[in-house]
Amino acid sequence: MTQTRWTPSAWTPTPAGEHVGRFGGPLDPVVRRMRALRADLPARDGIAVFNRVYLTVTEEISRLIAHGGFADPRAAATLDVLFAGRYLAAVEAASAGRRPPDCWRPLFQYRRHPGVRPLQFALAGINAHIGHDLTLALVDSCRALDCEPAFLERDFDRVGDALTLLEERIREELMPGPDLFQVADPMTHLLASWSLERARDASWSAAKVLWERELPSLAEEFTERLDAGVGLVTRCLLTPLSART
Repeated sequence: MTQTRWTPSAWTPTPAGEHVGRFGGPLDPVVRRMRALRADLPARDGIAVFNRVYLTVTEEISRLIAHGGFADPRAAATLDVLFAGRYLAAVEAASAGRRPPDCWRPLFQYRRHPGVRPLQFALAGINAHIGHDLTLALVDSCRALDCEPAFLERDFDRVGDALTLLEERIREELMPGPDLFQVADPMTHLLASWSLERARDASWSAAKVLWERELPSLAEEFTERLDAGVGLVTRCLLTPLSART
């Protein structure tokens, strides 16, 4: 059986009007891969924690695409598959002993640390994925669809809205109880120091900067700096606080 290798070019959009993807629904390949990870990874593994919540939002976006929730289903599917593909490529790289992007490295390094709590793993993964992957996926999508970023702004915002709901669900399901907050007050500080909305805005701005083709000599350096900067925030979000009980 041939295994898909998750790179930005692993999925090719079909012409407008045709069915998107090769396996039924447009997001079926990434959903199946995330479900396989959910089955394979220990529940408390940091990647498993992020994967579970990300699978939930990917399934929701897939449902929205299938039921007309996006004005342009093909554009939305292109963005979301290329977006998810970057996370799956990072997982594959780490599994194969290769170096994942800097934004993801802290999560792989701390994924079994007893002092890092599930909520931290989830938010660190979202930070890496939105701060870095969403920026590059938007640029990749513009190239694949031969369009300007403005053409994808509505779909970008709709995907971002789904991620905002994901953050709310994460906080509801993984937020520690009041007793733990009294013991581990630094988590309160960590939660207040990061904002998904601000991360989305920064990702959109960074994508527009990368799209400016008048500055090709700076694109590679800018991408490397973006990866490193997002990785620094990811590492801060994973600051060990207390041993798990």
